[in-house]
Amino acid sequence: AADDPLAGYAERLEGGELTDSLRGFLTGSIDLVVRRHLPGGGQRFVLIDFKTNRLGGDDEALSAWHYRPAALAEVMGQGHYHLQALLYTVALYRYLRWRLPDADPAAHLGGVAYLFVRGMTGPDTPRVAGQPCGVFAWHPPTPLVAELSQLLDTAGARQ
Repeated sequence: AADDPLAGYAERLEGGELTDSLRGFLTGSIDLVVRRHLPGGGQRFVLIDFKTNRLGGDDEALSAWHYRPAALAEVMGQGHYHLQALLYTVALYRYLRWRLPDADPAAHLGGVAYLFVRGMTGPDTPRVAGQPCGVFAWHPPTPLVAELSQLLDTAGARQ
């Protein structure tokens, strides 16, 4: 969707930006998965990734302002964390399919939160347009998660 934080990211990748730099791209692991019990008995799983990026200058004192939503969106794009978040979400969905017989990405996936710990200042963390500084949250579109999972199934079957 046009208002999605990742709008335009796929077009950026079509230009071959990652072609020469994919080796070692996903050598990390999912930091945390939180299971939230919902009223009525449902449950959602939220992916959390901790980031320690320093967003200010070397000699500059950091503040929550350095970790405002616009700055985080820029850093997410520069580091290709969007792609990481999407792949982690697909991995979580595939794991849930194995563990939950009724796994449904629309019902069970609660999105991702990238927590930039240097920008989180506790209960008084400033908010910009309703969003807390230091937190980048995204809920990947369900069709995108399901289609990428299917693509990986198809690619694996061809090998």
